[in-house]
Amino acid sequence: MLAALRDNESRLDTLARVIRACVDVLPVDGASISVMSGPRERETLYASDDVASKIEDVQFSLGEGPCFEAFATRRPVLVPDLAHASVVEWPMFAAAIAALPIGAIFAFPLQAGAIGIGAVDLYRRRPGWLSGEELAVALEVVDVVAAVLLGVLLGDLDGTDGLRGVLSPGREQVHQATGMVLAALGISAEDALSRLRGYAFVTGRSLDDVAKDIASRRLSPLELDK
Repeated sequence: MLAALRDNESRLDTLARVIRACVDVLPVDGASISVMSGPRERETLYASDDVASKIEDVQFSLGEGPCFEAFATRRPVLVPDLAHASVVEWPMFAAAIAALPIGAIFAFPLQAGAIGIGAVDLYRRRPGWLSGEELAVALEVVDVVAAVLLGVLLGDLDGTDGLRGVLSPGREQVHQATGMVLAALGISAEDALSRLRGYAFVTGRSLDDVAKDIASRRLSPLELDK
């Protein structure tokens, strides 16, 4: 699906314009769109600014965050005061973004009926709720994004592989490193990815950087087992 979108610039432009308009209309400072192929696999499709991009990178690296919760529960995740919120679902994410200028974050699931597609994240620098009217606007925007993505899904997938086609070549090294770790340690792919994410978190690095070191053999998979 992601490859199809990248081949169709008009659809990408439509999504970008919709999200930028959402940021302009609502009392938020940035937004992002992510597509997902499972409970722990996601890919950023669009981020409006550096902070939104960082939010997406941290969620990908840790495998947790508001977009994962929204995708899993199929319900909006609304955190109007991030600094004082009890974020028991994603404590590592909350700790990792504590230094960023984020006062509130709102995540909305992208879905069409029973089909889960991904999530839209909105953030604001200062704490504060969205009003009922503003939430309605956000939900309308999410519906538009979901409709565009669903059109790509129905036109590009044969139905046998679900949403796994959304993972872009930009994450190939993560998948390669995951394979190297599972082969070296004799564990499942899910456990191997968890080891990579855990190592990245403990060492204060991004998942992409750790994966590059594994793939280039600068870092042995055995180091993740210590």
